[in-house]
Amino acid sequence: MGVVLKTEGEIELMHEANAIVHAVLDGIDERIAPGVTTYELDEWAESYIREQGAVPAFLNYRGFPATLCTSINDVIVHGIPGKHQLESGDIVGVDCGVRYKGYYGDSARTFAVGEVKPEAEQLMRITRQALELAVERVRPGARLSDIGHAVQEHVEAEGFSVVREFVGHGIGTSLHEDPQVPNYGAAGKGPRLKSGMVLAIEPMVNAGSRGVKVDADGWTARTEDGSLSAHFEYSVAVTKDGPRVLGASTLGL
Repeated sequence: MGVVLKTEGEIELMHEANAIVHAVLDGIDERIAPGVTTYELDEWAESYIREQGAVPAFLNYRGFPATLCTSINDVIVHGIPGKHQLESGDIVGVDCGVRYKGYYGDSARTFAVGEVKPEAEQLMRITRQALELAVERVRPGARLSDIGHAVQEHVEAEGFSVVREFVGHGIGTSLHEDPQVPNYGAAGKGPRLKSGMVLAIEPMVNAGSRGVKVDADGWTARTEDGSLSAHFEYSVAVTKDGPRVLGASTLGL
């Protein structure tokens, strides 16, 4: 359908939707702990989202059975919440989306459960930094590929791998809009960014190789070599003044 530019009013509505998403992720941060199940986190998130007058975006989307994607350790994305208890040392990528007043919000963070190994801490830090570097490239006149190049350059310099099978995307009145936003590639390629574009930028980074395999459930995507994976995401508006991270008061996660 092509890229849909948003008005300032629409971006404000998307900021409100994303504020709900960030509040959910803040709540997950407070609740995640050894012994907790991702099913419990999912139940709380759905209840909270509905209390805000919003609707979970992922629930029943293309058949996905939950409000949150909860991706533990070697799971890259699209992990389905379940009743297995989290253990100290786990890392959990939590992706959340909502629809509010006709507009979508979408964001993700990876959380440490208890004490995690230095490699896991480094993986999460580098992935978060890659997102921040990508956001800095979001300004009118920049090229779309500048975003993915910033991610790939930072991640690979640290000895980690960028997942290529899953990419970011435009977002607005639909959860997934044009354009796709890869996390890799050469700078200076693709369409120029314009004020009014809103992009969900979401690096997915593996500690080992970039290979991906999908479980029999058709959703759960894992690292092919069993290594850890991390995922961070923002919805970002292109404005004349540069990037605006929607739903967040600061760039820091």
